[in-house]
Parts: sequence; structure tokens; C-alpha cells
Amino acid sequence: MRLEVLSREDMNELSRTLSRAGIMNRPVEETRPEIEHYLVVRGRYSKLVELSPKAPVLGEELDAIQLAYEELLREWDVGQERSLSELFEEPDLSKLSLITALIEEGAIDEHDGVLILREKPPLDNLELELRFPIEEVEEELEEIEDLGTTLITEYTLSKHYYVEVLEVDRELLENALEIAKDYATEESIVEATFDAVARSVLAEKILELAEKHRKKNELIEALMEAEPITVETDGDRVNVYYDEDAIEDFLKTLQTLGYLKVKGNRIWV
Repeated sequence: MRLEVLSREDMNELSRTLSRAGIMNRPVEETRPEIEHYLVVRGRYSKLVELSPKAPVLGEELDAIQLAYEELLREWDVGQERSLSELFEEPDLSKLSLITALIEEGAIDEHDGVLILREKPPLDNLELELRFPIEEVEEELEEIEDLGTTLITEYTLSKHYYVEVLEVDRELLENALEIAKDYATEESIVEATFDAVARSVLAEKILELAEKHRKKNELIEALMEAEPITVETDGDRVNVYYDEDAIEDFLKTLQTLGYLKVKGNRIWV
């Protein structure tokens, strides 16, 4: 079970806290690339509206731009200052595209995170640059490409920090998740929760079958016949799938943790 944190300091602190609670873990640092592909459509709002019937996703984005324009300028007076944090209380790509267009038009001055509205130009006259992640527009890819798009690829190399919890016992995993709430990212907590359920259920199933099948090949065969293992948790159903190579590795994990012993084709519980 892997938990992502935002800094080396949090990684080390979480690792120490888990160790003090008797939970086996190891800190992990990874430097990896993140690659994102976008199709970019650029043009005046009025022209893009004319093209929108060719690609419904473009029309949807233009509708969002219009709503953002009305909301943004309805309560923003010329000469008034607004902070970026005030305008972006939550991520809003449509509003970001609009503000970028207003800055390029000279309707907004930006300085040290403060925006000053200089004028309220008509939306139809604004030159917009709209980005569409390729994976989100696959069904309309040809239609969007016909609008004269540009492919932009963004490559980001960044360091990531994790703490891997090596336990399979359900109670220890639940304790680890509770401790991690003060350190780990929300997204990794959600993923780790399902990982914890799956790991503990798989471990329980292996140990149950190992009582009957003392040969490794017979145990693996029985596990493959039992796939998927299904468990109900909080009203949700989790289906656990695996392959033979994954089971081989998981048996090594269980042996390292002292739940069983594997030697050759023999298994002791």
C-alpha cells in the first residue's frame, strides 16, 4: 500500500510515525516524468462559435467561457483590483482561458498576483486559446483536428515522495490509513484504502487455501480458480484480480512478514 506525500520531510515523519505504531514501512523517492498531450484551438470567440457545430465539445467549452465571462465581469468594476486567490477559489480552466485572453487584450493588468480591470471588451472580440486533453476528446478527435488545431505536449520531470506500508493485516492497514490522514494526499488515501482492502482480503484467502494446499503449484492453481475474490465494504463491492506472477511476489511478501514459509514447491503456514 503506497501513500504519497508532498515533501521529503512529510515522508520521513510519516515513516517514523508508522514505525512507532509497529507498522512496517519504507520511504520511497521517485523522479519520474509526467507527459500530457493537448489539442489547442485558437481564434476569436465569435469565429469559434461559428465553428462549434463541427465539434460539440468546442461548443460546450464556449458555453463555459460565456458563463465565466458573465460571472467575472458582473461584479468587477473597471479600475478595481482582484487577487488571483479571490478569482480562483477552485480550479477553473474556462475562467483561466478567459482571464488569459483579457490580459492579452490589455483589458486586465497583472502585477504580483493582483489583477486590475481596465475595460470590459465584448466577449465576441476576445482571442481565445482553448486546450483539450487528447484523452478527453478521443471520440471527437477528427472533428477537432479539422478546426486547425495545434498539438502541444507538456513534459514535466518532478520528484515524488511515498511511504510504502508493507503490512497485509487489515487492522494494521486501517491504523496506517488513520495515521496517514495527517500527511498523505487525499487522492493517495482514497487509492490506498482500496489497496488495503484488496491486500488484506487476498492475504486472508491465500492463508485459508494454504491450510488445504501445501504445494505451491496447487495453491496457485486454487487461487486462479477463485479469481476474482469479491468483498463488500461500506456498501461497495471490490473485485480483486491477479495473475500468477503477482501471486508469486505476494507469497514472498507473506513469507517476509512471517505468515508462511515457502521452500521449493512446499508451503508451511
